[in-house]
Amino acid sequence: MNSESRQKLGEIEATRHKVWDQVGTRARHRIATDQVEGERAVFSLIPGALARAILIAILVATPSLVVPSTGADTAQIVIVLSILAGFMTFIEYYGKYPSISEFRFAPPFNRSKFFALAAILVSLSMIVRGTTNPTEATEWVTQFGRGLGDAIDFPYSPVRLVVLMMPADADAALIDMVRIASGISYTLSLVMILYFVTLVRFLGWPARSGAFNVWINLPLFDPTGGGDVLHRLRRDAGLNVVLGSLLPFLIPAVVRAASGMIDPISITQPQTLIWTMTAWAFLPASMLMRGLAMSRIADMIEDKRRRAYAEGDALIAKGLQGA
Repeated sequence: MNSESRQKLGEIEATRHKVWDQVGTRARHRIATDQVEGERAVFSLIPGALARAILIAILVATPSLVVPSTGADTAQIVIVLSILAGFMTFIEYYGKYPSISEFRFAPPFNRSKFFALAAILVSLSMIVRGTTNPTEATEWVTQFGRGLGDAIDFPYSPVRLVVLMMPADADAALIDMVRIASGISYTLSLVMILYFVTLVRFLGWPARSGAFNVWINLPLFDPTGGGDVLHRLRRDAGLNVVLGSLLPFLIPAVVRAASGMIDPISITQPQTLIWTMTAWAFLPASMLMRGLAMSRIADMIEDKRRRAYAEGDALIAKGLQGA
């Protein structure tokens, strides 16, 4: 090999090393950039997760903060539960992907539930507070709740069933309080459902929030559970709608039938009254909302399948014509 050939080979080898150094530098730069962007994304989640955790903790503690007759033992338990609820909320929203919370990336599903729950808890807490420390605000909320309770208290209504759940020898003031609490909590839960139906039917939820990912918005739904996903979504949606519609009627009937084991008179405790009426109205409404949301998702998947099949048929027809 002459000197000229060796010189050319040396130039080629030097060029190769130069190119590899540039490629490696760019790759390392991309990795470092991705790491920095990932760290920034994680840190950007902290303020939102912390704010949600504080709001949930305050929400859990609201009845104890508003009602003046809360005992020391009850207050300590509520503080522990508030911290636990806030910590769980922070962990859930600090993660990039949800583990329990459904429709986290499809606002305002969870926001509407939070505001409805806050409205119920604050209203009932003010009503209970008005029995010992009346003010103009508590009086107004009590009168508003009494009007709603009287309006909904008709035969076979959920409010009537809650009132009939009480023992025959219950105090008239207690029955009136139960009617007021059930009326305002059930009405606010219905408002939450109507608001969500408006979002779905008239404002195009969840498509208006951008691209919708089924698997991260339904972390508890297993797509590999067997059977067609569309069929399973519709089945779960129907089950949630049925249970959400019937539970406000079934719970009082079950409590009344099991009055020998469950003492309805224990509802006289302020904290028990607030949380019992809240759970009775809010949980079935949440199930109904979940059923409506899953039905909407099933409709979106069906429409996407129909468009995909139509496009496939059009391509096949076009190919046959070209042949």
